Amino acid sequence: MGEATARRLTADALAGADDGELFLEYRQSEGLAWDNGRLKSASFDTTQGFGLRAVAGEAAGYAHSGEISEAALKRAADAVSAVTSGHSGTYAAAPARTNAALYGDENPLGAPTFEEKVKLLAEIDAHARALDPRVRQVSVSLAGTWQVVDILRADGHRVRDVRPLVRFNVSIVAGEGDRQESGSHGMGGREGYGGFITPDNWHYAVDEALRQALVNLDAVAAPAGEMDVVLGAGWPGILLHEAVGHGLEGDFNRKKTSAFAGLMGQQVASKGVTVVDDGTLGGRRGSLNVDDEGTPTSETVLIEDGKLVGYMQDRQNARLMGMQPTGNGRRQSFAHIPMPRMTNTIMKSGAHDPAEILASVKNGLYAVSFGGGQVDITSGKFVFSCTEAYRIENGRIGAPVKGAMLIGNGPDALTRVPMIGNDMKLDPGIGTCGKQGQGVPVGVGQPTLRINALTVGGTAA
Repeated sequence: MGEATARRLTADALAGADDGELFLEYRQSEGLAWDNGRLKSASFDTTQGFGLRAVAGEAAGYAHSGEISEAALKRAADAVSAVTSGHSGTYAAAPARTNAALYGDENPLGAPTFEEKVKLLAEIDAHARALDPRVRQVSVSLAGTWQVVDILRADGHRVRDVRPLVRFNVSIVAGEGDRQESGSHGMGGREGYGGFITPDNWHYAVDEALRQALVNLDAVAAPAGEMDVVLGAGWPGILLHEAVGHGLEGDFNRKKTSAFAGLMGQQVASKGVTVVDDGTLGGRRGSLNVDDEGTPTSETVLIEDGKLVGYMQDRQNARLMGMQPTGNGRRQSFAHIPMPRMTNTIMKSGAHDPAEILASVKNGLYAVSFGGGQVDITSGKFVFSCTEAYRIENGRIGAPVKGAMLIGNGPDALTRVPMIGNDMKLDPGIGTCGKQGQGVPVGVGQPTLRINALTVGGTAA
């Protein structure tokens, strides 16, 4: 199918629509997993297809196909025309253009070679087992994608973006007697493997995974009850992402299903709390030159000095709410419709030294790393499990604890932040966010911060 044909069919399909686009995608992806001293799995896939969307008011028609042809696009046009039947909209203006180049366009999957990758995984496994006799299992994985997207609008506006993405991860199980615990460390971003699998970097990943496993091996049962909690810098921002970030996405607020709905301009967090979503950070996992509607990404201020000042928007929800798109219209693939999604969600640094924050807590919990969690967007209630945490006793870090759960309400927790560290750090590049069945790569970041009177679920008697 030639470009002229695609332009003509797209324009015909979106006649009378308020907005919409033809989204074309070509993707190569690979994954290698090493476990129990052998290559457990290896995959390489190539996919391509298109998605055609027509927007009419609050409705959207969407059709997609893995076959890129004139016949398939005609069938898709017939399907989405149902939403524009009888609708006479004014087609929205195209997004602004950008010359941003937040990452290169070289395909990262070609180097190292497959043989070199397998050899590296075996070397990492052998190194980890030699470090400590308590190491019982080592799992190492490499995953990468190279995605090319073309976004074509009915007005002829066309945008292309070429997106590399890789991730490297090490997990270790250590044991003594009948007890065993795990630890992990990963890293990644929008570049080739080379920056992450240098000897210095993979040695560091192994050391961190082993350190966390051994810490957990010595951990005691976590206490339960209401206490002050100090969150570490970097990856603990995943709690901010889940407990607060989703509630600041435009669709939930337009539909008034978010705990933040109707609170624009009001104080929703402690003074000093500033939260942004920034898709413009070079090479970061959540960054994009343009989103999946063709809008350039931006640094969107969501909460400023405790006040709610913005939402993350795609084009449809921004138009319906009388706001501007922020470059947060994202989709998992051509088979998915775009929606407001986070990119890199970050709490800005404050004025306090991390040691000062820890010293201020008499009896509490220091949460350094998190695993899974759940959040209810409407109420803001969340539950998160800690994968590395410690008691705080008289201002000092005490024994490591196992089984700690943080339980609270996102909007309420933000009002209980008396101290924010000056050490904002980004996560190492491992985040994936799920929403309505779609997964997209994201980043998080935050400084060390204290939250007063948070409920901790534990197993200590």
